Amino acid sequence: MTSPRPRISKAVIPAAGLGTRFLPATKATPKEMLPVVDQPAIQYVVEEATAAGLTDVLMITGRNKRPLEDHFDRNYELEDALRRKGDDERLSRVQQSTALCTMHYVRQGDPKGLGHAVLCAAPHVGDQAFAVLLGDDLIDPRDPLLTKMIDVQAELGGSVIALMEVDPQQIHLYGAASVAPVSDGVFRVSGLVEKPDPADAPSNLAIIGRYVLDPGVFEVLGKTPPGRGGELQLTDALQTMAQDSGTGGPVYGVVFKGRRYDTGDRGDYLRSIVRLACERPDLGPEFRTWLRQYVSEEMPRLD
Repeated sequence: MTSPRPRISKAVIPAAGLGTRFLPATKATPKEMLPVVDQPAIQYVVEEATAAGLTDVLMITGRNKRPLEDHFDRNYELEDALRRKGDDERLSRVQQSTALCTMHYVRQGDPKGLGHAVLCAAPHVGDQAFAVLLGDDLIDPRDPLLTKMIDVQAELGGSVIALMEVDPQQIHLYGAASVAPVSDGVFRVSGLVEKPDPADAPSNLAIIGRYVLDPGVFEVLGKTPPGRGGELQLTDALQTMAQDSGTGGPVYGVVFKGRRYDTGDRGDYLRSIVRLACERPDLGPEFRTWLRQYVSEEMPRLD
C-alpha cells in the first residue's frame, strides 16, 4: 500500500524585483509594501499561504527590501504606544502580521529571473514539495485556489500550476499551457510556451502566479540554460518536467475561475484597490456612495 504524501508546509515568495513600473514610488519603498487599501500587498500573499495551512514562509529578497522584514517583525514601541492609548483595534492589526507564520529571508543577489529566485530556496526547502506565490497576484480568500492546488498535489503527485482563462488576444502577456483534461477543473500539462503570439498559442489558459512544486524542480533548474531575457525561467523548467515526468513531474494545472487582483500594473493596481475597498464592510458603504456620485457627476466632465 502506498503511503500518503506528507502535507506540504513551506511557501516561497519571490520579492527581489525592482518594481520599475511604479517608479518613483518604489525608488526607496519595495513594491511589495505598496498599500492595497490599508494593508501592504505582501501581507495578503502571506495570509493566503497561512490560510492554506503553510506555516513556514521563505521570502526571497534583495537590496532595499529591509522594510519587508520589518513589517513582519515586532514593533514594540508602536505596540506600547497603542496599548497605552487603549487602541486595541489598531494594536491587534499591527500584531496580526507578526503572528501569521514563521518567516525566513534569503537574498537573491543578482536578479537572474524567477527560476533563479526559486533555486535560491533549495537549501531551505530540502526534499519537500512546496508552494510558490508571486506577489503581483492577489487571490480573494473566498476563492481558495492554493488549497485546491495542494489537494491535487497530495492526490496526484508531481507539480501543480495555476491556470486562468484569458482573452485569446491577451495570451501574449502570459505563459500559455497545452493541456488534456484529468478531472473537473484539473488538467495534465503537456507543454508550456512563454508569451506566445496569439496565433501560435496552444490554448487561452494562462499561467498565473501560484505553483505547488516537487523538489525535483531544483535539479531541473540547475540544468536549465538562461531563457527569455537572459534569465533563468521557471516556465522553461516546468516545460522540461511536463515532457519528462521522471524529475519533478508530471505537471498538472488547476483552472481558477475566482476573484483575482493584479497589482503588477499601475492601472490594475488602482482597479484592485477600488474593488477591495468597495467590498470592505468598514469602508464600502461610504466609498460606494462617493464612487457612484463621482462616476455620475465628474466622469462626464472628464470624458
